Amino acid sequence: MNKSTNKSSRKTIAVNKRAKFEYHIEERLEAGIALEGWEVKSLRQGRVQFADSYVLLKDSEAFLFGTLINPLLSASTHINPDPTRTRKLLLHRNEINRLIGMVERKGYAVIPTAMYWSRGKVKVEIGLAKGKKQHDKRRDQKDRDWQRQKARIMKKG
Repeated sequence: MNKSTNKSSRKTIAVNKRAKFEYHIEERLEAGIALEGWEVKSLRQGRVQFADSYVLLKDSEAFLFGTLINPLLSASTHINPDPTRTRKLLLHRNEINRLIGMVERKGYAVIPTAMYWSRGKVKVEIGLAKGKKQHDKRRDQKDRDWQRQKARIMKKG
């Protein structure tokens, strides 16, 4: 598959920038998500926030908590939209079992890192992550500042 088809088949809706700052993301998985009609329409408008969301593994199922999808003003009158409802993630059984094992035995966290369109369906990229310590966050900040400063120096010549 060439780059142009890959880009057009995966259009980003939202990215969880805070996840990269708070966690060391060791592995990424793609999961489907069960949505209602008004949620899909809101996602097309980009009305989603999931900086504080997380994935909960319960009863061999995965759920997305804390994601805010704001309903459109033109939503139907016969439904009562809940912007922060719990949404089910669609994963294979063996993927869920492996995630449960990593979370319970090795102390990992499962967090959403991105939401995007893939062949007309909404997908959530979830990451298996370990929390960063304060000194790791400071080192990352220092590295970012140094890269920015280096770019300025190179630009001046």
